[in-house]
Amino acid sequence: MTLLDALLRCVAVLAVFLVFPLVIGQTEHKVMAHMQGRLGPMYAGGFHGWAQLVADGVKFAQKEDVVPAEADRRVFQLAPAVALLPYLVVLIAIPVGPHGLVGQAVDAGLFFVLAVMGVGVLGSLMAGWASANKFSLLGGIRTAAQLMSYELPMLLAAASVAMAAGTLSLSGIVDAFHWWWVPWQVVGGFVFFTAGLAELQRPPFDMPVADSEIIFGAYTEYTGLRFALFLLSEYAGILVLCALTTVLFLGGWHGPFSDGLGWLWTLLKTFALAFVVIWLRVTYPRLREDQLMRFAWTVLIPLSLAQLALTGVVKVVIS
Repeated sequence: MTLLDALLRCVAVLAVFLVFPLVIGQTEHKVMAHMQGRLGPMYAGGFHGWAQLVADGVKFAQKEDVVPAEADRRVFQLAPAVALLPYLVVLIAIPVGPHGLVGQAVDAGLFFVLAVMGVGVLGSLMAGWASANKFSLLGGIRTAAQLMSYELPMLLAAASVAMAAGTLSLSGIVDAFHWWWVPWQVVGGFVFFTAGLAELQRPPFDMPVADSEIIFGAYTEYTGLRFALFLLSEYAGILVLCALTTVLFLGGWHGPFSDGLGWLWTLLKTFALAFVVIWLRVTYPRLREDQLMRFAWTVLIPLSLAQLALTGVVKVVIS
C-alpha cells in the first residue's frame, strides 16, 4: 500500500465517520416526526425541516461547558472521547465493497471489531463515576450490568457466522456468503442485532439513561459539545452495528439479484437497518431492569447457543 493510498483510505473513513452518523441523526428526527406527529422537526429551515440538524449543532455549541465542582475533572473530560473514538477505529476494518474496498484489512477482523466496540462502553462508565452524581453513578452501574449480559449472546451469534464461513476475516465472511444462509442464520442475526442495540443503550434497552427515572443516567452532568459527543457516539454506534450486521448476516455487497451495485448494496442495507433501529425506538416502551436482564439470559443466550449448535451440525453434514 502506497502512502497516497493509505492517506486516501484514512480520509474516506474519516468522511464516513463525520457524515453518516449525522445523516442517521437527521433521519431519526424526520422518522420520529412522521410516526409520532411531531411538527417541530418538520419546519426548521423551510423545506421538510432540513436545518433541524444545524439548529441542534448551534444549540449545543452555544451552551456552557460545565464541569461539576466535585467531579474527577480529567476523567470527566476524557469520557466523551473514549465513548466516540472506538467506533472510528472499527470503521477502518469494516469492508464496504469487493476488491479490498476497506480502510485496512485485518485477518481476524471480526475479533478486532468486537473487541474495540467493547471499549466504547467504558466512556459511559467513566462518565457515571467521574460526575460525582448518584444518578450518574447508577446509570454507569446499569451500563456495566447491561454490557456483561448482552456481550455474551452477541459474541456467540458472531461466532456462529464465523464458523459457517470458516474465517474471522470480515471480507472472507462476505466472500463465503450464500443466500441460503439467510434462513439458516436468521436467529443469529436477530440475536446479534438485538444485543447490539442493548449495548448501544438504544430503546427499548435504554435503562442506563432512563430520563424519567435517573434523569439521564451517566450523562446527566454533561452539557454543550461534550454532551453532543455522546449523542454522536450513539449514532456512530448505530452505523457500526448496522454495517456489521450487513457484513455478517446480509451478504455485504452481494445483492439479491446482482452484485453490480457493489458498495451501494452495503450502504442500502446499512441504512435500512438504521431505519429499523429508529422504528424500534418509536414503537416499543422501555423495558424494566428485570425484564432487560431476563431477556438476555433466558431468551438471547439460549437462542445463540442453539444457533451455534445448528451451525456445527450443518457444517458437519455439508462437509
